[in-house]
Amino acid sequence: AIDSLFKKAGIVRCYGREELVYTAGVFMQKELKGKNIAVITHAGGPGVMLTDALSNGGLAVPKIEGKFAKELLDILFPGSSVANPIDFLATGTAEQLGIIIDYVNDKFKDIDGMVVIFGSPGLGEIYDVYKVLHEKMEKTKKPIYPLLPSIVSAGKEIDYFKSLGQIYFSDEVNLGRTIVNVANTPKPYTKFEQIKIDVKKVRAIISKAKDGYLKPEQTAEILDAAGIARVPEFVSDKKAKIVTKAKEFGFPLVMKVVGPVHKSDVGGIALNIKTEKEIEKIFDKMMKIKDSKGVMIQPMISGKEFFAGINHEGKFGHSILCGLGGIFIEVFKDTASNLAPFGQDKALEMIRSLKSYKIIQGVRGQKGIDENKFAEIIARLSSLTQAAPEIMEMDINPLLGNEKDLVAVDARIRVKK
Repeated sequence: AIDSLFKKAGIVRCYGREELVYTAGVFMQKELKGKNIAVITHAGGPGVMLTDALSNGGLAVPKIEGKFAKELLDILFPGSSVANPIDFLATGTAEQLGIIIDYVNDKFKDIDGMVVIFGSPGLGEIYDVYKVLHEKMEKTKKPIYPLLPSIVSAGKEIDYFKSLGQIYFSDEVNLGRTIVNVANTPKPYTKFEQIKIDVKKVRAIISKAKDGYLKPEQTAEILDAAGIARVPEFVSDKKAKIVTKAKEFGFPLVMKVVGPVHKSDVGGIALNIKTEKEIEKIFDKMMKIKDSKGVMIQPMISGKEFFAGINHEGKFGHSILCGLGGIFIEVFKDTASNLAPFGQDKALEMIRSLKSYKIIQGVRGQKGIDENKFAEIIARLSSLTQAAPEIMEMDINPLLGNEKDLVAVDARIRVKK
């Protein structure tokens, strides 16, 4: 809930003092307005480590090529590279650094910011390098993050750099992670369009409900009022009625026990039922399960399993969650959350932040699902919390989806007035 609150307010969360100092340092530079970073270095190792830290966090260190890249390469010493990282070797000069920064700022239009790595083993003074770096930081439109690792062997030069009113970073991995953290923190979220639902119908259902889990028919009515598509279902404690309805639905079918919250744990779910005899046998078995109040039948459909839900977080309000569904939510624990209320645009951001997002897009020849429909369902849950703040918990698991449709197969709602 705290993470969700900070994200909604546009607050960068830090977990230690050093991270806090690095974050403040990043904020002291010009704003990074994109995700493409140029790494300017005279040492290969730190450049690679920084590139990994940036890339692992979703930022890019894109290859630099074309006419201007060739021009710059001709200016530098033989053996230099401008592909990105831009490596101008241990013999690189202050003049060359200034030229590189100018090219990145003025001619490499796809680059949004740059990190300059420059240290020294102490064999010579590098005041001129840091003077040029300071001057360029004052003039460029793009942010420059100064990474000066030689805090002992170039200590005097670093003190000089600080005396000019600049700050510096000393660790490439910490800097990379901090730039990522700041870049990935969204702006304060204040304006949005909330999806409309049938508030009057929702209130009518909630007003009649008792504390605890809603009955299946009440849950179905809530889904309908919220505009969330669901698989047709029928509930009864009479075997004959279940059999009759099964014929109307057609085979194959799914049967679920009504009453126990965790149905799979008590053997309360049966799939791919194809005959009346199976229905009768499974009905008898499910009615003997402890706390069983009836049996639900549904047409069996196929698709990828996803999850969306609501959790009341005390003083923070309602948190909306999404992720992979079925048993995968417990195994992979890959979920995204956000505090309500919000609109469909924020729901789409939640989906795209999931580690399993590639499954949603489609991977290895398998088709994905309609992420906009998934986002719409998540946004409808946000609207539902505004209409029914009494909802303490709601799980739609699974949501079955393909490239065209996304429907709720099973859901539960707990209310407290």
